[in-house]
Amino acid sequence: MSWLPSEDPILGDKRSCDALDLVIVPRVRDLGGFAVRRALPHGKRQMVGPFIFFDQMGPVQFIGGQGMDVRPHPHIGLATVTYLFDGRIMHRDSEGNALEITPGAMNLMTAGSGIAHSERTPGDARASGQKMSGIQSWIALPKAAEEIAPTFQHFSDRDLPLVEDGKLRARVIAGNAFGKHSPVGMHSDWFYAEVVLDAGATAPLDADHEERAIYVVEGEVEIAGDRFEGPRLLIFRPGDKITVRANTWTRMMFLGGSALEGPRYIWWNFVSSSRERIEQAKEDWKTGRFKRVPDETEFIPLPNS
Repeated sequence: MSWLPSEDPILGDKRSCDALDLVIVPRVRDLGGFAVRRALPHGKRQMVGPFIFFDQMGPVQFIGGQGMDVRPHPHIGLATVTYLFDGRIMHRDSEGNALEITPGAMNLMTAGSGIAHSERTPGDARASGQKMSGIQSWIALPKAAEEIAPTFQHFSDRDLPLVEDGKLRARVIAGNAFGKHSPVGMHSDWFYAEVVLDAGATAPLDADHEERAIYVVEGEVEIAGDRFEGPRLLIFRPGDKITVRANTWTRMMFLGGSALEGPRYIWWNFVSSSRERIEQAKEDWKTGRFKRVPDETEFIPLPNS
């Protein structure tokens, strides 16, 4: 996904439990035909673990003949995670990877030293129309991995551990959660899981992770007597045991991990520990030094500011 920063909303009084550090109301942006709700980066919090960008896409209902068209654009210093609840997206990148992203699958594109990619609605889904919703997040890479060669990993929904316990259903997308380990390769310590609860069900948030948060996609949860409706990003302090209770049918994303060595610079689609490296990436995209995405003739120009 490609983005530009926007202003944070003015928050009302938050209802919080003792372990809750921050409640973020996502900012709404229009990406041309569908809305995204952006929770990270935020004026009061740049990252949760290495998560530096967190967008909820849709839900949107595309009618026949319409779809998503994110033209080729570049990334450095990060890994993108695209996870869908509904719909399909055709991914193409400058390393020659081309495949459909489907619901419940894990798609991890590690940009490293530089990659370009496009995200479009597949032809048959565009012709018939489709509902689309999901999450795209960016994982900032540790300094030692910022300039690695770009790669792409894909794991189908059948490849990822699934935990089902009564009214709880959780898919471990990356790292460790609910006693299960995802097969996804990572360059730092982070975790990510989709958690679905029926009304009245509860789920624990592991206290072992240094930084952790819950993104309530839809529904309402209760934590230590306080209620939170989606969409909200709830960021917790380290060490406290958290139990989440669903007051309605609820979908959430559990996320976090170890903090990186320090803050990151972020400009457009570039993330780096070095401001000079971002300036170089800007020049590289402007002058056409990034590899091209096969079968694509369009691209997103470098923003003016």
